[in-house]
Amino acid sequence: MKRGKKLDPSAKILAGVVLGAAAGAICGPRISWIEPIGTLFIRLLTLMILPLVFSSLFVGTASLGDVKRLGRIGAKTLLFYLVTTLIAILIGLGCVNVIKPGLSLKGEVKERLLSGTNATLPAEAVSTVKGRPLGETLLDIVPANPVKAFLEVNLLQVIFLAILFGVAVTFLAKEKGEPLLRFFESLNEAVGAVIGIVMKMAPYAVFALIATLVGRFGSAILLPVLTYILTVAIGLVLHTLVVLPLSVQLFGGIGFLNFLRQMKEVILLSFTTSSSSASLPLTMEAVENRLHVPAYVSSFVLPLGATINQNGTALYQAVAAVFIAQIYGLPLTLAGQATIVLMATLASIGTAGVPSAGTVTLTMILAAINVPLEGLALILAVDRLPDMLRTVGNVLGDAAAAVVVAKSERLREEKRC
Repeated sequence: MKRGKKLDPSAKILAGVVLGAAAGAICGPRISWIEPIGTLFIRLLTLMILPLVFSSLFVGTASLGDVKRLGRIGAKTLLFYLVTTLIAILIGLGCVNVIKPGLSLKGEVKERLLSGTNATLPAEAVSTVKGRPLGETLLDIVPANPVKAFLEVNLLQVIFLAILFGVAVTFLAKEKGEPLLRFFESLNEAVGAVIGIVMKMAPYAVFALIATLVGRFGSAILLPVLTYILTVAIGLVLHTLVVLPLSVQLFGGIGFLNFLRQMKEVILLSFTTSSSSASLPLTMEAVENRLHVPAYVSSFVLPLGATINQNGTALYQAVAAVFIAQIYGLPLTLAGQATIVLMATLASIGTAGVPSAGTVTLTMILAAINVPLEGLALILAVDRLPDMLRTVGNVLGDAAAAVVVAKSERLREEKRC
């Protein structure tokens, strides 16, 4: 008897999205009992983030061998991230100034949203973000205690340590540096094996996450801010599905549609988990095996991007800041919007690649343009959907950077995808 054709992973994940949405719509809040399945999946992936980031970034840095090449690749990576983040912010500002979503919300709707959510930000988190000087933020990248950096899961500090030790190995004699490099290569392989096992539960986890989301909020809470969500979506579509693939086509040698096709599983996973860090393992697999970027380039560019490259988050923060200002009837001058560009760029660099982290750093932008922080209550209740959308932009931005940097170094293998 012939066995039926198996669904590929992306089809299974898509089926989980569709069935989860249907289940959530039918069952409503009662479906929340399955949420732990999705939470377990994200926790298992999150468990692997620290060893994956440190080992892959260390191996990627040390494998370059040439410090000059490391500096060149690092500079190109940072330049790409900076330029695409600025473009994303400008697209977001353009969309929110044209559509003006804040003007569509009336006083009655505002009261309903404010009273209908219990979501609040911790006071200490707000004060920390508001009062943190730029110099202190930059100094904080260098850990005083490396053990504390790992215990507190401070990804920027962990990345600094990985790059520092990776660079140090390039100065060692081969017989002394090789054992350390082999150890972390083995660790990287072991982490990849664990992630492969975890990924087998992805379709079921996606079903649980989507079903819970739809069941909890439904259309009643989404409709009043549909214009805001639509504004974010339009901006992200323009940046994620036009700007990034176009940059890959022009500077990376990969066709516009081909790039999106090879990244389809990553798009679905990042959309449902709302975490660029949780999507990192699958992103690395797709970039290396389908887009044919050498592992030592992707191992450097992608973990770095998961922390400091937040194109989608920066765009969302620009839209959200202006949206809240419009709600309060506060006009923003050109100088005010220029401040948003600067602060959104800085805030996105420090945003962790976990669900809703960008909402906390949004407080820094609101404080800079003198918009009441209480306005966050207007978007927190429905933040999950924009969070899912902007995560796709973050992840595709990382992949695009890896392709462009590899091509500029003449390192990408020219194979038909």
